[in-house]
Amino acid sequence: MIIEPFSPFRTSEYQVKFATSAWERDEAHALRRDVFCREQQIFETDDRDAIDDYATPIVALSMLGVAADRVVGTVRIHEEQPGVWWGARLAVHEDFRKIGALGATLIRLAVSSANAMGCHTFLANVQVQNGLLFRRLHWDVVEEFEVYGKPHLRMKADLSRYPPCATPEAGFVALAKRAA
Repeated sequence: MIIEPFSPFRTSEYQVKFATSAWERDEAHALRRDVFCREQQIFETDDRDAIDDYATPIVALSMLGVAADRVVGTVRIHEEQPGVWWGARLAVHEDFRKIGALGATLIRLAVSSANAMGCHTFLANVQVQNGLLFRRLHWDVVEEFEVYGKPHLRMKADLSRYPPCATPEAGFVALAKRAA
């Protein structure tokens, strides 16, 4: 008899939606702090800024049946001026990055929900290593620059590829790829 090593359970379904409860917002912030402070060391102890006072956080929730288990991804959006929206602080927990659909679905809901709220321009400052993902999702590079000592791309979404989502509190479902 061969005994397989223990492997933690991974759900195959994730709900990506606006954060609507305190625990979702708290876990989103904890995930951002883990990714941007501990892992990437972009910020020393916290990545929060004044934009967090009015930005809308979006979360990817690991689902166990119909119950949310934990926040495994996040991004925030905000309207800088009428019709001009920004996405920022995209983070996916390191144990869930290979799922593939999470980052793309967070981006899709960010742009589609802003599109439903009157967005005519959606921008993001993207770390260079993530530029290919955004290009595949129909974003164009506006300029290259450095922020926090790291190379970034200012990118703009092609809104024609993001139909308005009028129900961001329910959001989208992201399915994990099946192992081959």
